[in-house]
Amino acid sequence: MQVFGSSGTRGVANEELTPAFVLRVAKAAGTTWGDGHGGDRVAIARDTRHTGRMLADAAASGLASTGIDVDRLGIVPTPGAQAYAEREGVPVVVITASHNPPPYNGVKLIGSDGVELSVTDLETIEETLLTESFAVASWDETGRVREIDGVRREYVDELLAASDQESIADADLTVALDPGHGAGSLTSPEFFRKLGCRVVTVNAQPDGHFPGRDPEPVPNNLADLGRLVRATDADVGIAHDGDADRAIFFDENGDYVEGDATLAALAAAELEAGDTTVSAVNVSQRLVDVVTQAGAELELTPIGSTNIITRIEELEANGERVPVAGEGNGGIFFPHYRLSRDGAYTAARFLELVAERPVSEIVAPFDGYVNVRRNVAYESTAERDAMLDAAANHAQSSDAELNTRDGYRLDHGDAWVLARPSGTEPLVRIYAEARDGDRAEELVDDMYDALADAKADV
Repeated sequence: MQVFGSSGTRGVANEELTPAFVLRVAKAAGTTWGDGHGGDRVAIARDTRHTGRMLADAAASGLASTGIDVDRLGIVPTPGAQAYAEREGVPVVVITASHNPPPYNGVKLIGSDGVELSVTDLETIEETLLTESFAVASWDETGRVREIDGVRREYVDELLAASDQESIADADLTVALDPGHGAGSLTSPEFFRKLGCRVVTVNAQPDGHFPGRDPEPVPNNLADLGRLVRATDADVGIAHDGDADRAIFFDENGDYVEGDATLAALAAAELEAGDTTVSAVNVSQRLVDVVTQAGAELELTPIGSTNIITRIEELEANGERVPVAGEGNGGIFFPHYRLSRDGAYTAARFLELVAERPVSEIVAPFDGYVNVRRNVAYESTAERDAMLDAAANHAQSSDAELNTRDGYRLDHGDAWVLARPSGTEPLVRIYAEARDGDRAEELVDDMYDALADAKADV
């Protein structure tokens, strides 16, 4: 797909992702959905980004021009917008760039079942966009726009109904929460308090400039949360990204918990013999070990929620049970709840484990692995292609087992390294995992040097 990558389309707002472009995306979606694929009504939600209202206005205009009525939901976490879609049976356009830096924004398309659109559906809309074969309503048949109140409250109520409130409340937990100025600022503090937790916060005021930290919940951005856990003697720290579809945790000592360890712990609590789980090609050995011990199966996809969702749907259509799936970035699916990544729900499921024992004990079986990540930025297609060619040559010169499902993953037995182009930013990402930190750093350094040298020669 030229437009929709691994999780929607994104770019620097008002430069790459302009109101004119969003208007065209909305017209393409409205043309498709209005043709028997979603009725004559579509909702629009957004996160807190400074450019969100501007781009939501453009989307509303584009949809209305095709004859579609528009429900304006305002600022809502992406999983809250998905809950609205499923409840009301209408598609949703979400204006969000999720974890990307503050200058970015994006468009994510949700079906009337509350699930991100499949690759096939996205390709249909993309074809309409690229050919500009838009439906055009007459002046007296253009869509009407209305503001919808209470969407965030209904989302919190659904979360509460799906959570084990009793066990969490009985544990008398203190939760340190960092929603990162994003959409979760308006829902997660209330949700965790209603679960019976004492909640202390940092970066909890919605602010599209993200003054306290960048939206991505990675260790370098979360020092304040670690300090808050220690200062308040909290039982757990929880961080979201910009649209709150991810959750990352800190233990009771204020130490960062690798997302791969969280996924492994939640999978260990869910998987039974004969089950299947789905993850991406950068899967950690932690999850591989859990799957093996449970007697379950592991399916790998290219990185990105769209790819994982598509594979889960295929497996469930074949009668296979997929109780949990996801990636080590905090984006976890519990398909029996809803086929969406939901940071608040993921956190509630983790709190059920924390109610029984400390976070450090929960993740202890999944210690002993070191993850190293590094990015190489590029400014042109030529630089990107040169780096990917270098990654291919580096892989071919290695005696490691090669997987090209998404980029170039080299499995060395004791460790692995992966180089792949980002689906949302002009970056080639390098990941490595090993039980020895020096080994992981060495693998990343070798790949990085190969890519950097190729980029410099362009």
